[in-house]
This record gives sequence, structure tokens and C-alpha cells, in this order.
Amino acid sequence: MTLEDFTEYTGDGDGDPPSDADSAADGESGADSAADGGSATDAAGGASRTDDAPATDAPADDAPANAPPSDGTGPDAGDQPADEAFAAYDATPAGSDAGLGVVSVSQGLRVAEEEDETSLKAFVTTGNRESVRLGKYLLIPYPDGERLFCRITGLEYAQEFQSDDATEIHARRQMRRDDFAERDYKFVADLEPMSVVYGEGDEMKRRMTDRVPKPGAVVEEAADDAEIKTGLKIPDDGVFLGHLSVGGEKVRTAAEPPTVDYRVKDDYADGDPLTFRHTLVAGGTGSGKTHASKNVLRQYLDSDRTYPMGDGRESRMAVVQFDPQDEYAQMHDDNPDLDDAFARRLEREGIAHGGHDDTVALVPRVANATYPGEGHRAERVEFTIPFSLADDMPWLVAGSGLNDNQYPALLTLLNRFFDDYGDEGTYSQFLSYLDDPALKEELHESGRIHEATFDAVKRRVRGVPSGVFDQDAKPITELDHTLVRPGGLSVVPTYHLPTSRQKEIVVLAVAGLLVDDKLSNDPASDRIKETPLLVGMDEAHNFLADADNVQAQKVVQKFTEAAKQGRKERLGLFLITQDPQDVADSVFKQVNTKVVLNLGDEDAIHSVNIPSNLAGKVPYMEKGQMVVYSPDNSEPVELIGLSECVTRHD
Repeated sequence: MTLEDFTEYTGDGDGDPPSDADSAADGESGADSAADGGSATDAAGGASRTDDAPATDAPADDAPANAPPSDGTGPDAGDQPADEAFAAYDATPAGSDAGLGVVSVSQGLRVAEEEDETSLKAFVTTGNRESVRLGKYLLIPYPDGERLFCRITGLEYAQEFQSDDATEIHARRQMRRDDFAERDYKFVADLEPMSVVYGEGDEMKRRMTDRVPKPGAVVEEAADDAEIKTGLKIPDDGVFLGHLSVGGEKVRTAAEPPTVDYRVKDDYADGDPLTFRHTLVAGGTGSGKTHASKNVLRQYLDSDRTYPMGDGRESRMAVVQFDPQDEYAQMHDDNPDLDDAFARRLEREGIAHGGHDDTVALVPRVANATYPGEGHRAERVEFTIPFSLADDMPWLVAGSGLNDNQYPALLTLLNRFFDDYGDEGTYSQFLSYLDDPALKEELHESGRIHEATFDAVKRRVRGVPSGVFDQDAKPITELDHTLVRPGGLSVVPTYHLPTSRQKEIVVLAVAGLLVDDKLSNDPASDRIKETPLLVGMDEAHNFLADADNVQAQKVVQKFTEAAKQGRKERLGLFLITQDPQDVADSVFKQVNTKVVLNLGDEDAIHSVNIPSNLAGKVPYMEKGQMVVYSPDNSEPVELIGLSECVTRHD
């Protein structure tokens, strides 16, 4: 007989009973029998007894151990078929199940200081297996009422009985079935302990995992808002970013609202507000990073949000946002798609929404460029970059090719020029100044600037795009009270500027002005110095990239120092980029809060340095899904942002 003959055999042709293999294929396996009340030994056809039951004489060789007496005197003998192998027992359970399963000790039960030495597993019961997902948050009680907060890091099917399911017979039988016998397998979840949560008076607290749960302890899905926030160290108050989620689905609780809001610390109760420890929003095209950024920035502009100053005052935040796509001035307007029901929900959760009236578009005036500004109703104020800023920021006119010898020569020329012309000196006058052959000869003969170096500097300065400096508008240095307003949003659009070099000069000039006054002990503007300030920079990789040339090094050095001093000076950087790997490492290291949306580039994902279990999800996240890694605020988590923008967003 061939294997094919055996696998096709059904036992129907000659009156013989079906084989054991047939019984298993039809759902009557020994495992099913055991799951219905018989022991594994019963299922195998062996003797079954409780530990305290007396041993009995062995049955005949071919008779089951629990068969009724052969003389037909057993109970129900008249009703039971002669070949019945098992007696019926009442196996109705008492009470009802609670939780997802229980802590299992079969593969070890251990918590340790080293993560790789920890072994914590839960057996998940059949009815709960479909709802279990990687990343879900669970709670395990201790006998004294404390609870272990943990999350699922692995899921595994394991064999319930010693059998080989990798055989031709098993595979062929299984391929002919429409269902899957869950009872034939164990379903085990690997758990990562995150903290121990406990009550202290009316307050809930957390501490590091220092206890092992008891074997058989019931494992429950975390469903209490307070326990989840405590377990993850999420503050109750602060700047709203989104709702806690797992696998793209919001975490639900028994509270109202049922979602868990995620907020970033924004007061001095437990250290400095994290806005002054800087934020990075990274996401690819279409990931929703502008939508998310608008929602976050709107929270900082809430009228109830203030910060204590050194002189005892409370001041609202000023936000200056550099805008390469002309999108952020729309924050002046309400979102017409925000219906009343959604608005009421935002109000219940304490989320600021609606257009921000105090929004001004500070538009750089550049020759041969017109700002359309058709997408918003915010006030517009034009400004120009005065060449006098080059006195403190020589890299504005350095171009991109000066080396370590040429850059000092530029400094010498600028210093001499401003000594002669004062702060009123213009870019046009500086070009004429460099055309003076007597100046070139003097500096060469004195040994201060070689003539070849002089010519190289002159070429670089003339390479600056025309029409950027000293245009017919008010200098930005005279608009400090418009640029920085407590509770105000100033948007600097650069979409209308013809060249990337012009955009770079405008952004770095205005941002450099803000940083210099914030860090200076003798600021040109007391308004800038004395106002809490958040500087938002979209496409940050274009302005804060690491490079070999001197100019880029000077820019990065300035913003690195700004990032380091931000806490003390109440200065926050809010960097938005689709290429986080290009942001200078010295600046990146100062960023505490990273908001990561969908990124498809492996180098970009690697650069944001988030935990590997979350990094693997980043390429698969839908629009609005994000990972937040803020070590001084909470455990790294997955969030879903608001489905609607709280302000206008076209």
C-alpha cells in the first residue's frame, strides 16, 4: 500500500472504524478530547486517575482503561454503544474568565536588572488570542495590590502535545479542513516589564521593576487611564501631541473620553519645560508632519500657557516660524472642516483649537520677487535684511567656498568697512569698497591679506545673489516688536524667493538675529531677550547641515550654542525635516523630544535614534501616526495625531 492509499483511506468501504489519523482530521483528536475534560493521558488511550485515587488492575490489552465493565453492568450500559471509549463528565466551569490569560512558569519566570536575563511569559486563553497584538500594554497584580505594568514583545504558538505536525499526513489532512483547532496549541506572549505602579494616598506612582509576579497571576489588558499614564510616565498636563496607540489603533480605556492623551511636560515643577530642550519633527512627504506641527505650535500659543521669567513676570510664548511652502500663516484662520462635535471633544480634552488671531506674515522683500500670500488672511509686513547684520554674521556674505585662510580675510575687510561706513553701510557700498586697488595693495604689502586671497574673497562676496540686502522695506532690526510678540505667531515665508541661496540668507539672518539677542548679555533688543521664544524651522536640513566649509561650521556652531543655552534663556528650537540624517550632529544631540512620522529611508530612520522595536514600525505608519521618543518625559510610545487640523490647513 502506498502513502497516497493511506492518506485517502476513510474507513467507510469495509465497515472498519476510521483510523486515529482520520479522527484527528475530523476534530476528534486526543488533544480535543483532553481539552473537553479528559487528561492528555486519556487522549492517548492510557489510564487516567487522580493523584489520590487507588490504582486498579490493568484492563485487557486492547481495552481502554476507562471502559465500562465487559459484562454490561456499568452505569448507562444499556444506552452506551459497545465501542464507546469515554464516559461523559460535567465540565461546566464555575464563574467566568477575567483577563487575557495567566503568568506561565513553564518556560521560566524571572525579572532581572539586565533585560536579556528577564523571562516573563503569559499563556493566552483561546478566546483572547485574536485580540492580542504586539505592543499592547498589560497589567499583572501582585498579592499586595501593586501591579506590574508591561507590554507584549513577542507572540508564539507552541505545541500542546508531543506530536509531529511537520508530516505529509498532517499537512494533507490540515489542507482539507476549513478551521483551525486552537485547543491543539499553546499561545504564549513574551512580556517586557516596564514599571511597578502603586497607589500612595490619592496619588498613583511608579518605580522600576523590582519584583517577580506569582505564577498563575491573571494578566489583564491595561484599561485605566491613570495606570497607563503612570506606567508610561506620561504627565497629566502639558502640550498635547496625540493619543496613545498600539499598532495603529488607539488605546481604549473605561474612562470618558476613552482615549489616552499624550502630553509633553511644560512647567518647571519637574525640571525645565521640554520646549526649551528642543523638538524635532521628522517625516517624509505626505506623512502629515506639517499638519502635526501646526497642531503642536497652536498649543504653545494658547492664551492660558505662560512661563515664569527671571524678574517674577509670567509671559506667554512668542513663536517665529520659517515657512518654505507658505503654509503656516494659515494658522491665523479657523479650519472650516472642524465641525462642532469635534470642537467640543477638543475642549473636553483641553486642546487649543481655532485660528490664532495674533498671526503676522513677515515677508522678506527681495528684488524681482512678489509674495502672493493668497492662502491666508493674516496681516502682512514687509522687511529687508540690512547689510549691517554681516558685521556680526560675516557668513551671510561668505558664499560656500571660503577656506580657513580666506575667512579671516573676509572678517578683516568687513571690520574695516564698518569702521569707515558705520552701521549704515550697504552691500552695494561694500562691493565698491572691494574694487579699490589701493586697499588691495595696502593689505598685501602689510602682509595682512595676500592679493590672491583678496581676489578670492571678492569673488565670493560678489557671488551673493543680488537684491537680498537693503531693499525698499523696513529693516528687520527695527521690527523686533513685530517679530517677537508674547502670544504672537510670526511667520517668515520664503516660498516666493527665486533661489535657494536667497532663502538661506533670509532664514539664517533672521534666526541669527534672534539667537544673538537671546544669548547676549548686552542685547540689541530687550523684547527678544525677555520673551520666551520658540523658533520653528521647516526644512531644517537645508540650514543646519554639517559641512566642511567655514561658513556652515560657523552657522552650526551658533545654533549648537543656542540649543545648549536654550533652557537658561527660554529659547526653544522646533526643527521640522524630512532628512533628519542631514541635520548637524552637534545640534541633533541637544534635541530631547523626537516626533517621528512615516519615513521610508533607512538612513533617516537610523539617524533619529529611536528604540528598535518602534523604528521597525516607522516605514509602515499611516498618515498622522507617529512615534514619540522623549526620554525626559515618558517611555517611547506610538501615537495617533488628531485627524483634523486645529487651524486651517489646505
